[in-house]
Amino acid sequence: MGKDFSARRETGETVISLPFTGLWLARNSPARRVPSHGTDLLGTRYAIDFVGTDERRRAAPVRDWRTLLATEAPDRYYAFGQPLLAPADGVVVDVHDGEADHAGRRSPLALVPYMLGQAQRLRAGPGAVAGNYVTIALPGNRAFVALAHLRSQTIRPAIGDTVRSGEQIAECGNSGNSTQPHVHIQIMDSPDISVARGLPMAFSDFRERRRGSAHFEDRAGVPGEESMVQPLAG
Repeated sequence: MGKDFSARRETGETVISLPFTGLWLARNSPARRVPSHGTDLLGTRYAIDFVGTDERRRAAPVRDWRTLLATEAPDRYYAFGQPLLAPADGVVVDVHDGEADHAGRRSPLALVPYMLGQAQRLRAGPGAVAGNYVTIALPGNRAFVALAHLRSQTIRPAIGDTVRSGEQIAECGNSGNSTQPHVHIQIMDSPDISVARGLPMAFSDFRERRRGSAHFEDRAGVPGEESMVQPLAG
């Protein structure tokens, strides 16, 4: 049986588990600012991004001329293709697949033209922004968790399927409005990303090493910006 982590804490967050194993960096964390992504659109008010990393906080093991001047294949990055797990028990209520996994961009030269296309992607609809995604209704159908930027053609459940916390549902990709492979996770008040409002969330037991620290600490809650996190075993 999976665990139902969707209970609410006294502070109002819906508690879920981290949707992966291994080491990941927290980016655009609501611990730093709200709205975390600078907008309330598409239910992103309390969203958080996680980027796969190694112990040296590197998103990819290779740096070369492409890193500085051009785009890079997504499979250069640690996160690409990593299993993504259901963060709680629930029922799948929306699935979007078929968006391409595009090249990664660490180079400022490659980032500038990409950033200029953000408005066009927003006009194209949720799929162009979130990429491939899965939305899960949490118990009670009052909150919905979405995982976005998934790898094309790796989504396992279909609409109506029941999933258990820790069950693999997809792989990490680089689809949608994404400059490098990562997973974006958010909780919303509606299964429809186009009209949803974001809801606060927190994560159950994990290890966190804050930026500048040499040590991990066991905790629960919202990871700090640029913190390295890893789920606790079990």
